[in-house]
Amino acid sequence: MSSRDTVYFISDAHFGIGTKSPDYRVELFKDLTAQMCERATDLFIVGDLFDFWIEYRFAIRPDYFPILHELRRLVEAGVKVHYLAGNHDFAFGPFLKKTIGISIYNDTLQLELQGRKVHLCHGDGILRHDVSYRISKIFLRNKLLQKLYKIIHPDIGVAFGIYCSKSHRKYSELRRTPEIIEKYRRAARKRMKQKACDLVVFGHTHYGEIHKFDEGEYCNTGAWMNHYNYAVLRDGNIELKSFLTDKQ
Repeated sequence: MSSRDTVYFISDAHFGIGTKSPDYRVELFKDLTAQMCERATDLFIVGDLFDFWIEYRFAIRPDYFPILHELRRLVEAGVKVHYLAGNHDFAFGPFLKKTIGISIYNDTLQLELQGRKVHLCHGDGILRHDVSYRISKIFLRNKLLQKLYKIIHPDIGVAFGIYCSKSHRKYSELRRTPEIIEKYRRAARKRMKQKACDLVVFGHTHYGEIHKFDEGEYCNTGAWMNHYNYAVLRDGNIELKSFLTDKQ
């Protein structure tokens, strides 16, 4: 199949995190982007593509170069790439937009795709009881505080960011319970009623699923980091996939 008729969604790759086989994750991502170059109209990154992203004026992490190259390759192939901020990659500057050529969104996004009214959000901080993160999010996304942080030399600032990112990820993993997953489903359904949409796409939980309601469908894109999940929308139908399964 070579015609462009597919919208792709991916989240929570956390590139930059130390894993047993980081190069393998990158190589699989390259295989996926090669597929997108042939099939995709759009790619929506639903947060946390990178494990820690803060944009210095004259410094980009070298281990991010292969991923940035793939994103640029998609843009050059005519794929519209959209990037929604997550809780690990919120400190955007002009580089991704001006140099790579992708669209940046700092919070939520609502639009129509293939006849579906779609609401997208990374999913961090949407639960009412998550008070500590909702408060910290205000400070983390403050542009003045981000500028002050960048005064720190990148070698120190990035290392400290990686440490904090690792601590936060461990805390989040401990709280990923069936009760929390069910709360995300209810939050998605609430958005369908409030936003007059029939497809809600979240990331963040690392638990990939498609859940049907009378009002529409909820898709969580899971995690590319360890399950190689992504979702596709074709002819108005949403499907959750695993790239490892696709390659078998």
